[in-house]
Amino acid sequence: MLIDTHCHLDFKDFNDDRNDVLKRARDSGVMSIINVGSSMEGTARSIQIAGDNDFIYAAIGIHPHEADSVSKNDIRLFAEFLDKPKVVAIGEIGLDYYKNISSRENQKKLFISLLKTAKDADLPLIIHNRDAHSDMIGILKNIAGNSARGVMHCFSGDEAFLKTCLGMGFFISFTCNITYKNAGRLREIVKLVPMDRILLETDAPFLAPQDFRGKRNEPMHVRYAAEEVARIKGLDFHDVAEMTTDNAIRLFGLKKC
Repeated sequence: MLIDTHCHLDFKDFNDDRNDVLKRARDSGVMSIINVGSSMEGTARSIQIAGDNDFIYAAIGIHPHEADSVSKNDIRLFAEFLDKPKVVAIGEIGLDYYKNISSRENQKKLFISLLKTAKDADLPLIIHNRDAHSDMIGILKNIAGNSARGVMHCFSGDEAFLKTCLGMGFFISFTCNITYKNAGRLREIVKLVPMDRILLETDAPFLAPQDFRGKRNEPMHVRYAAEEVARIKGLDFHDVAEMTTDNAIRLFGLKKC
């Protein structure tokens, strides 16, 4: 059994066949899915989808791309999501200096506000980081200290950033992009992460595995990430599935089926 720890079933990409997507996931051995909010509206939809499906959980977050448009009232309303049923994480939140859709200053302000809002909640963090390593670690350490409970989603950093994240206690999550032909550097990173700190995700509808590039990704494809980790680590697929599932259950407090 596998767990997709990060996808976006609330996106319009799934409006026409969401139930079919969920059935395919269950039929392919996906035990649980964490649907991750990336906006105020998306977070509300994520909570609704989790409420409607017993094997889906919700994470509540506002993506850094939204930072230019977030209001103080949004932050106040965001805090009300913390106690909703089946909410298991805060995220995705963070910094994105690759696309810079929102200004870096506003991204930092939003990230700090959400971290402070969530500080007293006993929930792990799902962190989005692209090309913002220094500011990311600086803000996290300033608010959370030298240790944090959470995951670096869709890891894309270098070995030095990996060492820092592991030292702080973060889990490291890999998507199906580790199957890409040009992902040699990322596969080298996979080798360095202890198995008791690896999570798997699809980030669907994004980052479909190599065999489906250019098409919509979906949770059943988390198997491709597991198979690639098994190949890289020289492990049996079933051992990778068991270990990464146990990691997800431990971090997010999920029910073990």
